[in-house]
Amino acid sequence: MKVKGFPIWLMGLAIVFVGQLTVQSAVQAQSVHRYAISFDQAMQHQARISVEFPNIDEQPLQVRMSRTSPGRYAIHNFAKNVYDVQAYDEQGNQLQIIRPNPQQWNVIGHDGFVRFEYTLFANRGDGTYSQIDETHAHLNIPATFVYARNYPQRPIELAVELPKDSGWKVATQLKQLNPTLFYAPDFYYFMDSPIEISDYHLRERMVDGQLIQLALHTPASDREVNDYFAKVMAIVEAQRDVFGELPEFDFGRYTFLSCYMPQASGDGMEHRNSTIVTNAKPMEEPLGNTSISTISHEFFHAWSVERLRPVSLEPFDFEEANMSGALWFAEGFTSYYTNVILARAGVITPDEYVEGLARTLNYVMLSPGSQFFNPIEMSYRAPFVDAATAIDPDNNANIFISYYSYGSLLGLALDLTLRTETEANLDEYMRTLWQQYGSNEQPYTIKDLKSTLAILAGDSLARAFFARHIYSSEMPDMQQLLGRVGVELSLEKENEPYLGPSTRWSEADRVYEISSAPQMGSPAYEAGLRLGDRIMSVDGLRVESNRSPASIIQGKRVGQQVEITFTRWGMTKRVSVQLKANPRMKTERVRRLSRAEAVAFGEWIPVRQ
Repeated sequence: MKVKGFPIWLMGLAIVFVGQLTVQSAVQAQSVHRYAISFDQAMQHQARISVEFPNIDEQPLQVRMSRTSPGRYAIHNFAKNVYDVQAYDEQGNQLQIIRPNPQQWNVIGHDGFVRFEYTLFANRGDGTYSQIDETHAHLNIPATFVYARNYPQRPIELAVELPKDSGWKVATQLKQLNPTLFYAPDFYYFMDSPIEISDYHLRERMVDGQLIQLALHTPASDREVNDYFAKVMAIVEAQRDVFGELPEFDFGRYTFLSCYMPQASGDGMEHRNSTIVTNAKPMEEPLGNTSISTISHEFFHAWSVERLRPVSLEPFDFEEANMSGALWFAEGFTSYYTNVILARAGVITPDEYVEGLARTLNYVMLSPGSQFFNPIEMSYRAPFVDAATAIDPDNNANIFISYYSYGSLLGLALDLTLRTETEANLDEYMRTLWQQYGSNEQPYTIKDLKSTLAILAGDSLARAFFARHIYSSEMPDMQQLLGRVGVELSLEKENEPYLGPSTRWSEADRVYEISSAPQMGSPAYEAGLRLGDRIMSVDGLRVESNRSPASIIQGKRVGQQVEITFTRWGMTKRVSVQLKANPRMKTERVRRLSRAEAVAFGEWIPVRQ
């Protein structure tokens, strides 16, 4: 028998299946993890937090604080700021808690429901931690909220109790159910959704059918905020032009969560539909271009890292360090575009952009670190350096080059290579990767990056670039590449003698202390000087506050031997140092460009009309 062509036995299965879905939906609706946070002790940097975990089917319930944070790659100990912990069942009976490790609380003897309560101390306002005081609550979720292990698919609701008469509002990428109630579809989205709660300035604009918001917590006039938002939107549009489209933001909205307050710490952190940007701007300082380069960097991540994502970061691990060999691309190419976009958007001039290149070129090209690690291996070191903490000294001054800067130089080199040797450019490469891996959120491998370059620019160029500069650490010929677009790379000063490390004056001891580790190959390193050595005199001339070792050396010649008297461990020592020429470089535009150079530069950094 059939009903309108539908077999009756199949209809029966369908009814059973729909019934099961209905039951599952009902259980899901009853299994929302409900969080609540209040700020009665905000002036003491404290919040009181409670979480309700219903329909728990395991004993004991494992409640944890994360050890990592999205956008960071190192291990953290957020649990250290959690205390006054209690747990209750549905009838209000207190439950036993056991601590199996520093990050976890096991709740024993529950009846399938647990209410978990605790106090949080939070006083670092940046992209990794949280800060609570009388001006705001700046919340990074992993540093603020516990979670129940083994329930990652359950939805989450967060209720925020705002201090009375505070004027505070809530800005976040979480879905807003009402002014103080917010929703995340699952644990992963919740952990990736920072929150700024304050009396912030709000500006917003629709772009291609999606809402772009700036929630800015800082003292500033409406005019300052309007001018700043105009720059933010110019950045948004310039970056959209690179990829050809905006990402499809969840809930149709992207929010810049910017906090520029003296108690904050300078930082930036990307998230799926928002970014945290913080700055310790003094109250009286004009808004100007505060952290505008961070705005540029973090918004680029809405494509690269958040959706165009290395397979090595999937899924993100909240209990162990997250290591990836692709950070030279994910973070480094983003760093390359940071200032390119500022120039294209008219926030900085082409000359300012070009002159700023020298900072990256000097740092990367003059570092001895490439002797030890290629860009992939440098990326592997992220868990040791990315906001990681340690008390024992390291030798990073000699063995490490930041994958941000290293990748930025490689991005510049590849862009100039493509523009001057092929019909392509780096924008097209990024757009192709976006279309192939980002828009459908298919994680990529380093081999995928190479094969995509081969499709765009030919197998020979892709093979050579990856063999020399990615799988090995050969530096590109930046002088030649920059010259093709009318940019000159040359020594800052010809035959300028130098010592090497930075020094700082100690008024109490009237010496100059070496404040940065001498790099391999520098005169100071080869003479045996070290970080912390305290220089008393150079060639018998006593140092003074206005007479530093560097200023004394300026009167010497390259190749000359000078005697440096210093103290180490309280003992006076002397070494002979042979001065070398300072290798620091500068970048500047050539004033008389050939037609080809002028066209190439204009296509690379178009002058905004």
